[in-house]
Amino acid sequence: MSVFAKTSSVLALAGVMASAVSLLSVPAKADDAKEKCYGVALKGANDCAAGAHSCAGSSTIDYDPASFKLVPKGSCVTMKTPSGTGSLEPKKT
Repeated sequence: MSVFAKTSSVLALAGVMASAVSLLSVPAKADDAKEKCYGVALKGANDCAAGAHSCAGSSTIDYDPASFKLVPKGSCVTMKTPSGTGSLEPKKT
């Protein structure tokens, strides 16, 4: 392999690595566009809870008023469930 080919390969690899590292910061920015929506998660599909259980995936009932799901900002209170709409705060049962 020539010096030019080796240099090109190293630069290409460095570019791929730099791109991969820059993608690691994207999820943190994506979370800024989401909000906690209580009472909309299905059984076992919640993102976390407000003291009812340990955390993600632990909800034992559909539409648990104490469990939230991360949803796009502004969409929570428009989500309809059998027990009403989503809430930005944990619901009292």
